[in-house]
Amino acid sequence: MSAELRPAQPPRPPRDPTYKPAWRPTPFRDALGALGRTLIDYAQLTRLHRPIGIWLLMWPALWALWIAGAGHPDERVFVIFMAGVLVMRSAGCIINDYADRDFDPFVRRTAGRPLASGRVSPGEALTLFVALGLVAAWLALQLGPLARLYAVAGAVLAITYPFTKRYVHVPQFYLGLAFAWSIPMAFAEIGESVPRLGWLLVVAVVLWAAVYDTLYAMVDREDDLKLDLKSTAILFGDADRVIVAAMQAMVLLALYLAGREAGLGDWYAVGLVAGGVIFAYEQWLIRGREPLRCLQAFNNNHYFGLVVFVGIALDYLFR
Repeated sequence: MSAELRPAQPPRPPRDPTYKPAWRPTPFRDALGALGRTLIDYAQLTRLHRPIGIWLLMWPALWALWIAGAGHPDERVFVIFMAGVLVMRSAGCIINDYADRDFDPFVRRTAGRPLASGRVSPGEALTLFVALGLVAAWLALQLGPLARLYAVAGAVLAITYPFTKRYVHVPQFYLGLAFAWSIPMAFAEIGESVPRLGWLLVVAVVLWAAVYDTLYAMVDREDDLKLDLKSTAILFGDADRVIVAAMQAMVLLALYLAGREAGLGDWYAVGLVAGGVIFAYEQWLIRGREPLRCLQAFNNNHYFGLVVFVGIALDYLFR
């Protein structure tokens, strides 16, 4: 069609100076966006985007609940403990970042955390910590008197752990005690006492936590040395891999003794063998002490807790 035969285009109307596009920001949208960013910062502060800590805290609780309940833990107690794992891990991350707020900006791995980067203020962090603490207290009140006493001790461990790395060279063992504390709580709630079996499991988890948190500390070893912080990775030095291997062997031994005390059989033994294979793989990962490989080995411990629990659950299932 020639230009002469084309229909004429209607003239474009003049632009209305008062016109506002639908997408233009408004005070409400600004407030909504700010709220969304704040919630994301709070979620990152509590590490909800990194669930590895939840798994590492959850597996010992599940081990204890299944063994104390002879393979059939009380449903109500199970829900309370799983909710407690989520709340206490989140609260623990907050108090850890609060304690490290003057150090984290100088560590490559932690410089972007909400408190270290200034996206969340110390006051906000403490307010959220108190709120989660109140939820944890309410959950503890749903338990029996002896379990409540253990819960108080567990809260003290969780609050004080982040400050130990300034004063002791083995804060990983203190962390292990905090992560193992759901075990005596579970036995106290289900069996109204904590037998030798329960304390054997505690020993196993303390050693296990020392293993994986040493791997974690190996990631930050150079930065921690500059900041004069303490860890087993620094204390062990060039002997780190050998000592970690020795602790891994002791974890398996303690779990074997606990299983024998509980009368667990072949399925549990298979779970421990699978756990031993996972530990061997972690040793292969850290052979060059590369930070990313050490972090991978740390994350790999989730599978160790899983295979041990599967062994426990299958052993009770097929009796």
